[in-house]
Amino acid sequence: MDFNALISDTAGKLEESIRNKYHVEINDELGFTGRKGVYDILDNLLSILFPGCYCDDKIRETEMLSFLNERLRYVSYMFMRFLRDCLKYNCTLANGCDGCSCDKRAEQVMEALFKALPQIRATLITDIEAAKKGDPAAESLDEIVFSYPFLEAIATHRIAHVLYKEQVPIIPRMMSERAHSRTGIDIHPGATIGESFFIDHGTGVVIGETTTIGNRVKIYQGVTLGALSPFDRQGAPLSGKKSHPDIQDDVIIYANATILGGDTVIGKGSIIGGNTWITKSVPPNSMIYNT
Repeated sequence: MDFNALISDTAGKLEESIRNKYHVEINDELGFTGRKGVYDILDNLLSILFPGCYCDDKIRETEMLSFLNERLRYVSYMFMRFLRDCLKYNCTLANGCDGCSCDKRAEQVMEALFKALPQIRATLITDIEAAKKGDPAAESLDEIVFSYPFLEAIATHRIAHVLYKEQVPIIPRMMSERAHSRTGIDIHPGATIGESFFIDHGTGVVIGETTTIGNRVKIYQGVTLGALSPFDRQGAPLSGKKSHPDIQDDVIIYANATILGGDTVIGKGSIIGGNTWITKSVPPNSMIYNT
């Protein structure tokens, strides 16, 4: 076997495939530093929201402001590069890229994210308090912050959701899928989720792109808030349409319940039992369960 010839032949075939599709190309270069760079930014954002938890540093109270300033400056410098590249990539897919416009847009996205961080933290505090209230096994708020997988998933989501609303391509989904791989909780960055939200246990939870969830909602492992997979006349999945359910305030959804469809509304104060299949709306204060 002539491995040199085999390597050359394989490289040529791969190059041809890569040139045709399925890669990020910006200014004739492939990639934008890749997943590790985005994950580093995400970890720094999480460490800003919860200093001492998502980083290796021990931070004295007197050093807190300095720590936050340093991390925010690092994120602004590094993340701006990724944002510019992603926005330019998106422009390339459309009608060409005006570099000045992309640079300005990256600054606007960065500004929106930084302005949102204090409110994101305030909302996450309500999520933590909901977990303490909703889980009798939780011994302290600190235990929840350091060990509960749902917190990483929802914190990541609340960051990614800001970027999603700013129409940033690729990066929000990269963030949400990193949380998915680490926690087993799959939340699309497009989902709208209110405050005091708690996912108990978490493994196998799926929350789709156009889902809306109100305040004080609690769900358990294995819950799917998904779509009915509607197709057009050519058999292609419909996109750009509301296809996931609305969950109103004060709802509890127990393990392995499946709730599907863009017209499905779970009314305020309802309790959805485990292993149920729901594709129609449920009135407020209902109790749905399998017997």
